[in-house]
This record gives sequence, structure tokens and C-alpha cells, in this order.
Amino acid sequence: MHGDIVLSNIIATQKIHEKYGGVVPELASRAHQSNIAPVVGQAMHEAGIARQDLEAIAFTQGPGLMGSLLVGASFAKSMSLALNIPLIAVHHMQAHVLAHFISSSEKKTMPSFPLLCLTVSGGHTQIVLVKSPSDMKVIGETIDDAAGEAFDKAAKVLGLKYPGGPLIDKNAQDGEPEKYHFTAPRLSGLQYSFSGLKTSLLYFLRAEIAKDKSFIERELNNICASYQRTLVDYLLLNFSRAAEQYDVKDLCLAGGVSANSELRRKFLLMSEKQGRNAFIPPFEYCTDNAAMIGITGYFKYLESDFADLSSIPKPAWKIG
Repeated sequence: MHGDIVLSNIIATQKIHEKYGGVVPELASRAHQSNIAPVVGQAMHEAGIARQDLEAIAFTQGPGLMGSLLVGASFAKSMSLALNIPLIAVHHMQAHVLAHFISSSEKKTMPSFPLLCLTVSGGHTQIVLVKSPSDMKVIGETIDDAAGEAFDKAAKVLGLKYPGGPLIDKNAQDGEPEKYHFTAPRLSGLQYSFSGLKTSLLYFLRAEIAKDKSFIERELNNICASYQRTLVDYLLLNFSRAAEQYDVKDLCLAGGVSANSELRRKFLLMSEKQGRNAFIPPFEYCTDNAAMIGITGYFKYLESDFADLSSIPKPAWKIG
């Protein structure tokens, strides 16, 4: 990155996990180790910069899979030491929030602080109050599975390939969202729970398959549409309450699940109804990517918030 401008953003997709129906940590870290040097080399080539042009290097310190975090941290430390440039440790979820501040060739309005962000991914579901790039507080989160897991596990039950979340979204386009109804829990405060929703789907399918073996095949689109509607409405119910409670002007959506078409559509409608500004990153900055780590590194660089070589990965690192 040059300031808040992305010069290149290379992603190495790991297809190997598809055959296992989920991420295999050992395979993920091996793939990271094989890909990291070529990916960094390609990114620098596309950006048109040499090693001596680098002023700092940022890496994901956590949260995440320990093996993969170790690969990134070791590589970043080596470059920092070899080039004698600052090392910057980045919080993965903080980076999803700050993806909204990546500049582009198109003129666009960026959110202002304080803001409220709904961050939804395969591993996290959080409502975050953001007062500045370095001042964030989680005011609501899931007590069990994340929204992304709720999508992927439902997709597995339905016989869809991994990752199943995008396939549920795709099939839902041709379904009736009000055809079936599933139970979403109601917790106190702004907390979430997705275990009950998944159980509701499972029991529903068992009952229907007992009556008709071809039920899922015949009703797949309607099931996907109805399940997706329930999950999205549940996500936005708490976020809507949080927006009213904290009365911030700007609302943001982030994380891999923010690529879901129904969530994006209803998020914009909810924000308009409340008279607040809505912000969603471009698709390429929703799922995990280097650019969001880069923009977070940029803000940390401005504050001289550097790490040292003794810093270690934090797989369960929490915001705040």
C-alpha cells in the first residue's frame, strides 16, 4: 500500500479444504508456507516497488489458526529484520472494520467516527463500537457459533459443497423466503447465539425427509431462502437495537458474510429506515485479504505503533 491506496492485493485461494467440508488447520498452514513467498513477490511486482521502497511490514497477529499465524509472523519478522524496517502487528477483526477506509480510484464517502460496525465472518459475529482506528469496543457478540459457521453447517446438512454460505445465497435467489420458518433465540442485551437456529433447521429437515425422501432436492431453494432470511433478520435485530442505543450516525458492515446479498440489501434498508449512513466495503475487501491488513498497518504506522521481534501470534485475541 501507498498510504491508504492499494497498489496490489494478491490472494492465494486454498482449494484443498473443499474435499473435507471445512478448513483443515495443518493443511492450511502448509499451504500458507508454500504460497507466502511467491504471493509477496507477485504483490511487489504488480505494485511496481522494490524491497528498498518498503517503509514497514504488517502481519496478522491474531485471531486465527495458530499454524497459519506462525507462518505469517515468521515471514514478516524476517523481512523486518533483513530490511531494518518497522514491524506492525495487526488484529484481524480490527482490520475487517478498517477495510472501510481503503481509498480507491472512485470518489467515495468514508464513514466518520464514532461508528458502529457489524462484523460477521466464519469465526466471528460482533457488534463493535468504533471511536477511532485504535479505539474499538465489542458491545455484542455470539456466545457459540459465528454467522458464517451457521451458514456453512446448514449448507453441509443440505448437501452443498464447502464453503456453503455463498451457495445458500445463490440458491436463495430463486426461493421463497417466507415459505418456512425457523427459530432464532432471543438473548439478553446484544448477544447472539446460532446453535438453536441450526438445531431448528436440522429437526425440520428430519421431519420432512421422513415424509418425503426427496424433500431437500425438491425444496432446496425455498429452504435456503427461508433459512437465510431468518439468519439475516436475527443479525440485524440486535444491530438495529445497538444503533438506537448508541445513536451513532454511521453504520458499517464488514467480514466475509457481508458479501451475502440478502444481508447487504436489508442492512441498507435498515440504515435508511433509521436515517443513518450505511457503508459496506467492495466485495474484494469483505473476505480475508491483504489490503485490510495493510490499511490497519497504515493507521498504526501513523501512530508509531510498532511490534518487536518477541511478539507472538494470538489465536484467540479479542478486541479491546
